[in-house]
Amino acid sequence: MTAGRLEVYVNRVDTAGPLTDAEVVRAVAAVTEDAGIAVGEISVTFVDALAMAALNETHLDRDGPTDVIAFNLSEPSEPLGDVYVCPEVAAASAREWGVELREELLRLVIHGVLHVVGYDHPDGPERLESEMFRRQEAILSQLT
Repeated sequence: MTAGRLEVYVNRVDTAGPLTDAEVVRAVAAVTEDAGIAVGEISVTFVDALAMAALNETHLDRDGPTDVIAFNLSEPSEPLGDVYVCPEVAAASAREWGVELREELLRLVIHGVLHVVGYDHPDGPERLESEMFRRQEAILSQLT
């Protein structure tokens, strides 16, 4: 971590998607600015379904791939965290919700970074009414 600034790393492991690295960095910056955070280190890694399933099983004890997994590795005021996004799962969600893949991927990046900076949401249908989801959609609307 470089003193006094936010470092963002974008990685692509055996997968590609329509988001550019600059768009990912812009999404991370939008979340951290919204949260009043100027210092930290966040990596966003795009992985295929097989890698995401392995992460999901190893760290969350759940079967199969999921769309996004985030790990907060420090304090939210100076976040250090990893966000993993699976474009294959995102593509299925985008079709289901009738949105473009690019929009869904941005949503997932934002969602993961919100977890890294300390936000959480309940499980079940009430998650769509949570403060985290309201923030997520507000930030997404700024970027799209």
